[in-house]
Amino acid sequence: MAQIPVTILTGFLGSGKTTLLNRILQENHGHRIAVIENEFGETGIDNELIVQEANEQIIEMNNGCICCTVRGDLVRILGDLARRQAAGEAAFERVIIETTGLADPAPVAQTFFVDDEIAEAYLLDAIVTVVDAKHAPQQLDEHHEAQEQVGFADRILLSKTDLVDSQDAEGLEQRLRRMNARAPISRVHFGETAIAEILDIRGFNLNAILEIEPEFLTDTDHEHDDDVGSFVFESKKPFDPLLLEDFFGGLVQVYGNDLLRYKGVLSVKGSSRRMVLQGVHMMVGSEPGAPWKPGEARESRLVFIGRRLPREVLERGLTQALVSSH
Repeated sequence: MAQIPVTILTGFLGSGKTTLLNRILQENHGHRIAVIENEFGETGIDNELIVQEANEQIIEMNNGCICCTVRGDLVRILGDLARRQAAGEAAFERVIIETTGLADPAPVAQTFFVDDEIAEAYLLDAIVTVVDAKHAPQQLDEHHEAQEQVGFADRILLSKTDLVDSQDAEGLEQRLRRMNARAPISRVHFGETAIAEILDIRGFNLNAILEIEPEFLTDTDHEHDDDVGSFVFESKKPFDPLLLEDFFGGLVQVYGNDLLRYKGVLSVKGSSRRMVLQGVHMMVGSEPGAPWKPGEARESRLVFIGRRLPREVLERGLTQALVSSH
């Protein structure tokens, strides 16, 4: 049987991976895609942010950082998917693995070469890395993982170029080219890129990777910035929109530089729809999500990823922004 092509979609926190994945899952391209998705933290919420179509399969793994604890699960899930496809129980043509923003992509890619069953069933097509033009210079300076994501990329998609001037964008492109001369760079706006830029590009060349990092197949030791952690806030009470806006306005002013990524699906007083909130550092925005179904429990869940997270401040401020029961 023909091998199933796999695309690893990576990029640092907030770069726009979910936006791009949303577009892939919504576009009428005729591909049947199985998505394996992971979130760094105590719980994942991206399955609520991703638009789910009937002919795609979304598998969420909540075991922490994909490059640390999920590799065993990744092998198990890929093996299960291949068996289900062979038995006619699952109809898909390709797989996209969306890694957490804190993932070093190397151990994920290793899976397709060190496990015989996976190597026989799957073909690693490419590692596609989304780079946030606004925040990448700082992220590349401070985070080993951000550099690894660029270094292993077969394609680099540069997002949010509209938020920087042309000179800064060009300077970043030159830096990326110095880091990885073999990966073409394309600018994307809210995930708008040709599907051919992402799928069936046969970009992953094991020999090229070995030239970059000769210990690729044997080095499994890696570490994270211990200052980075995650915090989840959940509530069955709705938020007061004005109080919530005031809270985030103050929060990003004081802690914005250390808030790498925060996002949530929220219940807001007076709204029949979910509110989807997303932020990177001091940039935060929200938009209406799917309507709440009749009888559905309206619960809020916010995930924060950052350095030295002020957990007590977050808990107290968010609790005070809830609608009072009195």
